[in-house]
Amino acid sequence: MWYYEKKLQYPVKVSTCNPTLAKYLTEQYGGADGELAAALRYMNQRYTIPDKVVGLLTDIATEELSHLEMIATMIYKLTKDATPEQIKEAGLADHYVSHDNALFYLNAAGVPFTASYIQAKGDPIADLYEDIAAEEKARATYQWIIDQSDDTDLNDSLKFLREREIVHSLRFREAVEILKDDRNTKKVF
Repeated sequence: MWYYEKKLQYPVKVSTCNPTLAKYLTEQYGGADGELAAALRYMNQRYTIPDKVVGLLTDIATEELSHLEMIATMIYKLTKDATPEQIKEAGLADHYVSHDNALFYLNAAGVPFTASYIQAKGDPIADLYEDIAAEEKARATYQWIIDQSDDTDLNDSLKFLREREIVHSLRFREAVEILKDDRNTKKVF
């Protein structure tokens, strides 16, 4: 099903070690509206979505996995040279004593990832509206992280990710309209 290219979807550059910024990015790594939750949500929903839009969910789920890889790269680059004192100052000491510099699926508050983040109702329209909301929340979170960052190199990659969330939201909106038209004309649901 997948072919893995050994390169990131978009280059990730980091200007300086910044564990605080890495902590903020964990929201997009292991948070409710982050990339892992999105990839799993869309991959799961594709089994109960009409064939007309199933490919869209698969495509976006796959892209979300590439975004997860970008976020992981950002977090790693922002923390790889951090001292234990810098880790502590960033509020990551609890993470450090359990995981050292290893990545772990947490949100920015340190709450571990949970399957309850993966929403699926089984109603295609309801699920697509959930997906639109998830993409818009991710877009907003990326903007807020950019607002907290003074790393112009990193912000370039974050802006790319923010823009992809907008594209995904628009694609899901198109899918809603396709399915609404089908529902109104064929009574498929």
